[in-house]
Amino acid sequence: MNSKIRLLDCTLRDGAYIVNSNFGSAAVKGIIDQLEKANVDIIECGWLKNDEHKEGTSFFHVPDDLLNYIKPENKRATYVAMIDWDRYNTDYLPSCDGKSLDAIRVVFPRGKHREGIKIGNEIKKKGYRVFYQAANTLGYTDDELVSLADDMNEAMPESLSVVDTFGAMFEEDLLRIISILDSHLDSRISLGFHSHNNQQLSFALTMSFIKTMSESKRNIIIDSSLCGMGRGAGNATTELTVSYLNRKCGCHYNLDAIMDAIDIYMSYFKENYKWGYSTEYFIAGMYCTHVNNIAYLINNHRVNFKDMRNIIEMLPPSDRLKYDYDLLEQKYIENQSRYVDDTEAVKELKDDFSGREILLIAPGKSSLTQKEKIKKYIDENKPVVIGVNAILKGYDYDYMFFINQTRYEYAQKAFPDVFVNSKRIVLSNIKHNGGENELVVNFNSAIKRGWEHFDNAVICALRFLDYLGQPSVTLAGFDGFKTKYNESYADEFLPSLNAEGKWDELNSEITAMFRDFKDKAINCKNVKFLTDSIYNS
Repeated sequence: MNSKIRLLDCTLRDGAYIVNSNFGSAAVKGIIDQLEKANVDIIECGWLKNDEHKEGTSFFHVPDDLLNYIKPENKRATYVAMIDWDRYNTDYLPSCDGKSLDAIRVVFPRGKHREGIKIGNEIKKKGYRVFYQAANTLGYTDDELVSLADDMNEAMPESLSVVDTFGAMFEEDLLRIISILDSHLDSRISLGFHSHNNQQLSFALTMSFIKTMSESKRNIIIDSSLCGMGRGAGNATTELTVSYLNRKCGCHYNLDAIMDAIDIYMSYFKENYKWGYSTEYFIAGMYCTHVNNIAYLINNHRVNFKDMRNIIEMLPPSDRLKYDYDLLEQKYIENQSRYVDDTEAVKELKDDFSGREILLIAPGKSSLTQKEKIKKYIDENKPVVIGVNAILKGYDYDYMFFINQTRYEYAQKAFPDVFVNSKRIVLSNIKHNGGENELVVNFNSAIKRGWEHFDNAVICALRFLDYLGQPSVTLAGFDGFKTKYNESYADEFLPSLNAEGKWDELNSEITAMFRDFKDKAINCKNVKFLTDSIYNS
């Protein structure tokens, strides 16, 4: 075994973000046991928190909580837990007895390393080894890295880890940082690396770190997790790292035991939770922004990737590092509420709609299964036919009504002839200036905030028609969502705007919005359903 290299598995700690620490007792026990069998050097068992431990979680209150999940007599690896430098009261921490935790990892943000060291010194006095994690190491200047190393030399912890918090590093960034730290850090202090996979570089940077540090006499620590499980884009995967260390670095970790851990314990989490590289977390890495900002925009506004990038770019760099939801909401509204002078567009629509029936065709499945009924209604009543946020085969539209960029561009590419030949009502969050056959109207004339999914297209269309003074509307294809995506839409390839797939919650919210519309509408008092809908009650 290469004595310079130690592998640290952080599945139970970093993966706690994904499952809110609720791994279940069997998984906590089993993952630790399999990592022991794999000869992993350091096992990060979870977090230390001020709250009492709940069975089956990897949030522990005191080290003895871990005894429910391990056999001290079989313990060969170093067991560690992490604390945030300012979120755990070390008065709870008893003196180390070696039965459970051997070491504590203290994570601190840029600008707070001295405060972190102070906490670490208190822990050290209680007999624990101390590992430090310098969050957002990429944000440190060269002088700050030298200062960090000097202060670490005085404290003499077991290790200091470089942390690519936002997954924003390129290889030259990593090499700059480790060159400075390796030059100034006491040789007895191990240097570690904790990566995030926002740019699909986690494993590549891990290999680069190992290769570069092989030329140093210093011991190193490599962080990884099973299947890369971790917050946001996740981490370097333990299975890839073990394979590389065994094949290229003379290590002898038991890859079969790692595979057993994945087969037995990780399959459930992979099927039921989401982590790893994604476009949204690439944006987080590109702008060095906290992942909570990305999650907020996804969960609250379902923004497309271009708008997400623009909104994050609008934040000052210092505000990207934290999550201020009020500020983020302000920037979202600024991005979406692009004001346009829509006087002429509104007048044209009022004139065209005056005295005519309006039929909104939404993209629900019934627009396909009850097409003959809908077309018969069109033949008999000669309404203004408006497609809502989607084009469906077999319909002749007078207008299309688009409220978001994703559906607008999909319709343009998937049905170019219909797209070009139909007049298009486009909200100003999509574009400022209309093209041929396009009428751009203000975003706020169709929007009413107060719900998580306030931008439901049918509700927005109803609000806009009420704004125009239309007294009645007939709806088709406004079915309600089923549990499976392809059961809900007439076009199975239509891009989903519900990334979380929480269909029941979405149905409840749309029901509430529809009731609110009916109660508050000024002009549009008569809403009829041509096809069945769960919202027609």
